[in-house]
Amino acid sequence: MNQILPAGDVAPDFRLRVTPDQSLSLSEMRGRRIILAFYPADWSPVCGDQVTLYNQVLSEFHSRGADLLGLSVDGPWCHRAFAKDRNLSFPLLSDFEPKGEVARAYGAYRDSEGVAERALFVIGADGVIAWSHLSPIAVNPGADGILDALDRLSTQDASNAPNASDAA
Repeated sequence: MNQILPAGDVAPDFRLRVTPDQSLSLSEMRGRRIILAFYPADWSPVCGDQVTLYNQVLSEFHSRGADLLGLSVDGPWCHRAFAKDRNLSFPLLSDFEPKGEVARAYGAYRDSEGVAERALFVIGADGVIAWSHLSPIAVNPGADGILDALDRLSTQDASNAPNASDAA
């Protein structure tokens, strides 16, 4: 398995296709917490289970102030069909051309197979990686690690916020 970017690193910016005619950059989402969920392929059984789970807990991510982005090396048309089939309510980004460029930047590209690793990143509103996790490719990492990381971010934000008595 690869060495993915660790907590404390600045998340590399990128611009990827969300649909065949629309793209999204990480920098456009600055000021929000972002969950990047890299996965190998749209139609694999484990990937399908993983994104379906994330779709089911999407409201939990949103209640913690986070947006979810799925990323794989599949093309935007493949993502579109997969998202429609699974009724997904979050964007799937196409790291298709140049193939795996963003996954490589995060240390989450599997050269031997030409796919993204199953890697998760929670990025704070400041653009810094707060948590990262690399799962074996055949294992659905679930959502607990993501939720714990978001809760820790909330605790950190609360402890760094100015106290009302400090302002007096």
